[in-house]
Amino acid sequence: MPIASMTGFARETGTTGPVQWAWELKSVNGRGLEVRVRVPAGLDGVGDEARGLVQKRLGRGQCQLTLTLSRAETAPRVRINEALLASLGEAIARVPLPPGMRPGTVDGLLQVRGVVEIEEETADDEALRHDLAGAARRLVDALVEGREGEGRALADVILGQVAAMAERVDAADLCPARRPEAVRARLAAQVAALAEAGGGLDPARLHQEAMLLAARADIREEIDRLRAHLAAIRDLLAAGGAVGRRLDFLAQELGREANTLCAKANDVALSRIGLDLKATVEQFREQVQNVE
Repeated sequence: MPIASMTGFARETGTTGPVQWAWELKSVNGRGLEVRVRVPAGLDGVGDEARGLVQKRLGRGQCQLTLTLSRAETAPRVRINEALLASLGEAIARVPLPPGMRPGTVDGLLQVRGVVEIEEETADDEALRHDLAGAARRLVDALVEGREGEGRALADVILGQVAAMAERVDAADLCPARRPEAVRARLAAQVAALAEAGGGLDPARLHQEAMLLAARADIREEIDRLRAHLAAIRDLLAAGGAVGRRLDFLAQELGREANTLCAKANDVALSRIGLDLKATVEQFREQVQNVE
């Protein structure tokens, strides 16, 4: 299963009888899953069903689900009550008209109430609910597909950042300043400078302090933990699914180890590697904020 982004947008529109409708669903980053629904009065049941579809398919994100309705522009249906019109014509024909009065015409009879009936098309509630339910399923499918597509792009970016972090960890591990002979040379120079400055300082005591400083400056544990965290990230990306929270936790751990590495660095070159690593970790942290 691929990882998915938490951002996405989907829209479904259609017409049922005289009613035009439009579903919209958008999601953004969130610590958990929150689905807000807005539907017209009388369609709360349809909104609840759509909310359930979203909750079943998504793991995280703030989602806004909206349904809007409007009446389609359709011509009304006109019906002539032919029986009433014929009855009126027959009745008029039987009535003797005074001199000078003309008999009724069709256009005049059509103005009689009930002869012409204008029927507005009404919506079939059952058909409308059926269409809205089907559209809601397609809407959620489209959002999930969009989030997974963005997730695939995110995965490529994150893997590139993991590779960059791994390179910097390797560079720190292979940094010449970490070689035993380099460490011994620096410590020897520091001990000699202290001995000259202190005069009466105990050489054995200085040797012990130098060894303690060397142990504190060792970054072997940090390098091992950094590599373990990077391996865990690769495993999570390969497994896929809702791994955003765990990736965020690992980003914090990477940042902590990178800070410690910089604090222990006793060489300019190693400090630069540590700072580059911290910058890449921060970029990684920003990207995983978008992962479901």
